[in-house]
Amino acid sequence: MSFGAILLIILVLILIGAIPTWPHSRSWGYAPSGVIGLILLIVIVLFLLGRL
Repeated sequence: MSFGAILLIILVLILIGAIPTWPHSRSWGYAPSGVIGLILLIVIVLFLLGRL
C-alpha cells in the first residue's frame, strides 16, 4: 500500500469517528466532521492528481 492510500483510510476512519452521535459531543455540531471532511477532500483530490 502506498502512503496516500494509508492516509486516505485513516482520514475516513477519523471522519466516521467525528460524527456527533454520542451524547457528550452533540453540542459540538458538525464542525469536527466538517474540518476532517475538508481535509479528506483535499487528500482525495491530491491522490487523484497523482501528487500524493
